Amino acid sequence: MVILGVILVILLTILIVYLIDKAFPKKYKSFVLLGLWALIIYLGYITFMSVYGEIKFNQLKEKRYKVVIENLKDIRDAELAHRSVTGQFQGNWDSLVKFIENEKFTITQRRDSTIIDKKLTKLYGVDTTNDIVIVDTLGFVSVLDSLFGADPRYKTMMNVPSGKEGELFVLKSGLLDQNGVNIPVFEASVSKKVILFDQDENLVDIESDVVSVEGVNGPTLKVGSMEEVNTNGNWPKNYSEQ
Repeated sequence: MVILGVILVILLTILIVYLIDKAFPKKYKSFVLLGLWALIIYLGYITFMSVYGEIKFNQLKEKRYKVVIENLKDIRDAELAHRSVTGQFQGNWDSLVKFIENEKFTITQRRDSTIIDKKLTKLYGVDTTNDIVIVDTLGFVSVLDSLFGADPRYKTMMNVPSGKEGELFVLKSGLLDQNGVNIPVFEASVSKKVILFDQDENLVDIESDVVSVEGVNGPTLKVGSMEEVNTNGNWPKNYSEQ
């Protein structure tokens, strides 16, 4: 809206210059025209800088978002591993890191089998069978090795990697009632204002209110949700695969 207003002022000023050139006395015409052309150049500069500033803001925003998203994906992997092993998500950073370092996945194998149903066999006088699934434990593997290998980045995944220094992602976990069943949920998030703390406040406010198919909707960048059963991130595919 600001850019549109400046453009309209420039067009109006050019019209005024034209009218002055046609109707203003020669004695003062040159001074007036010089001032108006200076105004046109100044307004043109403001318009250019507004457009250029928004372009630079969007480039920086996308660059920072992509770095933050990589951390959020690591957090999601760690939380999903925690639920797989314990049945719950974790809402404490120290506990989540200790889980990664100390716990193991159980490697299992499922196989179908058939057994004799003794009661039905005795009742009917003929062999009667039931189909069952047998789960065999094959071994255990470290959560740390499975998710991160030798990379120690899990120790710093809670730090917001791009933006205001010293900020941590907000981590929450709990249970969500779904038709009488408590389902584990979690959410890790960071405010866009933290990520873009050193940018133009007006552009940051606009970005915080964005609603777009190709944008990150809402005031935060996050993965998971405390309001619905969802472990996805709120970023579109042009930033990163889910």
